[in-house]
Amino acid sequence: MQTHLTRRGLLLGIPFALSASALSAGLFSQTIPDDLDLALRRSTDASLYTVEIAPVDPSVRLGKMHAWTLGLTDKRGRPVESARIAISGGMPQHGHGLPTAPAVTQTLGEGRFLIEGMKFNMRGWWEIDLTIDGPSGTDAITFNFIL
Repeated sequence: MQTHLTRRGLLLGIPFALSASALSAGLFSQTIPDDLDLALRRSTDASLYTVEIAPVDPSVRLGKMHAWTLGLTDKRGRPVESARIAISGGMPQHGHGLPTAPAVTQTLGEGRFLIEGMKFNMRGWWEIDLTIDGPSGTDAITFNFIL
């Protein structure tokens, strides 16, 4: 059975479409919190580690692949040489994750690791979530980054 779109059906659908658009805009257009912590060096959630991240090239470009370094120390400030580090993240205001799957590709020594495959495909507030499984146990941290 073939269905034809009538003028009446189209006119009745417009309020529904406008309501759905307004709801979506309300959910994903929250403002960036005034007290958002933008520090790129902090203790993990359970304070097992201190983590510092930084882009290799300080001029992070929209839509381009880039690398970051990660520094990892234990509670006493000693470099952590061996850890499994999972990376995820996304845009809290838009409800989507990272467009790529960044990963640690190299251990640089002295508690430093290279993360490659990082990409931000739009301007705004991004979260970089790290889960660290190292000698002191498993812990997590979220960094905020505004592009």
